[in-house]
Amino acid sequence: MPVSKSKTPEIETVEPIGTRVLIRKDEDKKQTKSGIHLPDKIEIPTITGRVVAISTQVANDDDYPIRQYDRVLFNPKHAIPVDFEGDNRLFVVPVEDVVAVFRKEA
Repeated sequence: MPVSKSKTPEIETVEPIGTRVLIRKDEDKKQTKSGIHLPDKIEIPTITGRVVAISTQVANDDDYPIRQYDRVLFNPKHAIPVDFEGDNRLFVVPVEDVVAVFRKEA
């Protein structure tokens, strides 16, 4: 009898190429800052998220102060959704569409 080799499950990753970053979009808000609850059909478009991965080109370029795990504000116009997880919150975004990085001062 042939011995069967057990396969280790492969982990699929997404690596942006060129001047792009992979961003996990923040949850859509269901309540305004003043405390007004919004109906489920109405959502405030959220354009903040957390950088999951950055391309090698962005990582090696000092003109882009973006690092993995940074919280960023981005323009979703050119964002490409990644159908990788069930919640569809991952987007490949051109680095030019990242308009701000949130930083905490020490």
